[in-house]
Amino acid sequence: MSTSAQAAESSPAPQTPKSSRIPKVPFWAQILAGLALGVLLGAIAKNGDIGWLTATLQHIGDLFVQLLKLAVAPLVFFAILVSITNLRQVNNAARLATRTLLWFMVTSLIAVAIGLAIGLLTHPGAGTGLSPKDGKLPDHAGSWIDFLTGIVPTDIITPFTELNVLQIVFMAAVAGIAALQLGEKAEPVLTISRSVLELLQKALWWVIRLAPLGTVGLIGNAIATYGWNLIGKYATFTVDIYLGCALVLFGVYPLLLSTVAKVNPLQFFRGAWPAIQLAFVSRSSVGTMPVTQQVTERLGVPREYASFAVPFGSTTKMDGCASIYPAIAAIFIAQIFDVHLGIGDYLLIVFVSVIGSAATAGLTGATVMLTLTLSTLGLPLEGVGLLMAIDPILDMMRTATNVAGQSVCTLLVAAREGILDREAYNNTKSTGLDGGDAESAEQNLTLPVPVAAG
Repeated sequence: MSTSAQAAESSPAPQTPKSSRIPKVPFWAQILAGLALGVLLGAIAKNGDIGWLTATLQHIGDLFVQLLKLAVAPLVFFAILVSITNLRQVNNAARLATRTLLWFMVTSLIAVAIGLAIGLLTHPGAGTGLSPKDGKLPDHAGSWIDFLTGIVPTDIITPFTELNVLQIVFMAAVAGIAALQLGEKAEPVLTISRSVLELLQKALWWVIRLAPLGTVGLIGNAIATYGWNLIGKYATFTVDIYLGCALVLFGVYPLLLSTVAKVNPLQFFRGAWPAIQLAFVSRSSVGTMPVTQQVTERLGVPREYASFAVPFGSTTKMDGCASIYPAIAAIFIAQIFDVHLGIGDYLLIVFVSVIGSAATAGLTGATVMLTLTLSTLGLPLEGVGLLMAIDPILDMMRTATNVAGQSVCTLLVAAREGILDREAYNNTKSTGLDGGDAESAEQNLTLPVPVAAG
């Protein structure tokens, strides 16, 4: 061997200069930075009365929400259709579906009970300075007749153009059941459906990566438009909603995981946190659905079952929006309008929350569910107008609770049925989100930020 070759062999490999090393910023840190920047810019726009900054923040937030909504209709349809057909790959599919629905109802019952207890103890409508004249009728109201008759669409186009998620779920369920009955004959259609679903989820990942920027616009616009004075009027109500959701999220769910599923609750939050934080920012259970399914699978739930339970839960399982919120909101509005609520009224709130949660349909906001509750109780629908201004701030915590509940119930059923991979659950690490490749999560969900050497 030549001397030059030996020298080349013995010489150390070139090292990357420190100045070119680019540390990674975790996704959760990007979200927190977006929250902080949004609050700062919103406060500047509000205090300085800077119209162009307020308009810019609004456009950024609206664009992010529009991108999420753009995928909602086809995503829900194909996700429900494929998830139903996936059940044929699971043993005891009917029992799994029944128990999933049962746990949805049980946790909703607990959540609405907590909401009622908090509302009765704190009297959120007292001392606000608000009066009935401050309310206004909502643009869209819900009733049981509208809810029941609205499930079946009049045509197959309108539900997609008007984004009626409940009707889309109905059509997808019918198509999925029909595909199960047809068996092999439906396989070409299912193959196309799976490909379209993967395409939609991939596109949605790109939107999800914009969540930190969307956070700046959504939070900033809320602060710039409404300011802190408005929040002060709803201080007790806002604290009640956040407290109720926190009790369910960090109290009820961990208790169920430890006693029913017999797993470590801390591992759940370690694995599910990416979905919870995205739900907080996006305020859309459906928009978060791909992330929710991914973290649920990482926690040890078989894909065949998770692909059914998570899409089903994303459109029907709403502990925050359909249980805690309408319970406290009904008490708040009754106090503002000086209407006495009795035991029968509280039982009606429980009934509406447990049975009518599908009316929320996984979209941003819970106005339909609230109007459904108020109309059932005979409370003035003008009360909805009292809460519209504060709704974006409330909706963040509500949606985070919704998404956590969807994953928790799936884990409970999987554990009770003996199909939960406990080793995968116990080894779950706190990783970021990715575009479908779980092994590259940390790389795909961090953004490079150049720093100076040293």
